[in-house]
Amino acid sequence: MNILMVLTSHDTLGSTGRKTGFWLEEFAAPYYVFEDAGAQLTLASPLGGQPPLDPKSDEADAQTDATRRFKADGQAQAALAQTMLLSDVKAASFDAVFYPGGHGPLWDLAEDTGQNPASSAPAAQALLARIQSS
Repeated sequence: MNILMVLTSHDTLGSTGRKTGFWLEEFAAPYYVFEDAGAQLTLASPLGGQPPLDPKSDEADAQTDATRRFKADGQAQAALAQTMLLSDVKAASFDAVFYPGGHGPLWDLAEDTGQNPASSAPAAQALLARIQSS
């Protein structure tokens, strides 16, 4: 199975000036579920490169087995640091598209800007999923 994980490139929480981005657990847990199941993973974001991490998701009380595993996994960290430019993604190349949560996606992934794989993936041929905890 070939899975596209789409992460945010947005790093500011509205007009508050506070930093935001993707939520580490909401990326790391599914990442390892997919990887351990043998899926081929591709990471992408609207601006490409390193997506911003919500600093609150990196605090000690937010750590889980999956986040600790990620922090010890140089290969996964390197993949995250080099996400593909979302506009270069061909949605038809993937069996599933997954959107990890956090506050950042509410700004750059919540609306269809024409580069969203969900808008071009044939509904009958691709599985779409996202995580957004409250």
